[in-house]
Amino acid sequence: QVQLVESGGGSVQAGGSLKLSCAASGYIFNNCGMGWYRQTPGKERELVSSISSDSTATYTDSVKGRFTISQDNAKNTVYLQMNVLMTEDTAVYYCAADLDDGLGCRLYWGRGTQVTVSS
Repeated sequence: QVQLVESGGGSVQAGGSLKLSCAASGYIFNNCGMGWYRQTPGKERELVSSISSDSTATYTDSVKGRFTISQDNAKNTVYLQMNVLMTEDTAVYYCAADLDDGLGCRLYWGRGTQVTVSS
């Protein structure tokens, strides 16, 4: 069974940095793409950044130039380096991975990690 485990969340002052990690474990035949979403109370979950199997990255406008997504395919791990954090970045961040477990690509979710940015 495929599982995603996130780490790296926490509390930081505005202007600071955090790096999130998400490691996928289990039987993984192929990585079809990974990404990070975030959600705040009362709002829909939004896509922050994604990275394809060939390392093509996308970012939502509000994080462009501040966040960098990367991956280690050998470790089935995706990272999100977050710099110049702002209070509006406060949210629960969820890792999402489109993984082929032998039956085709399916979407898996991590349990989320809290990021709190204070002024």
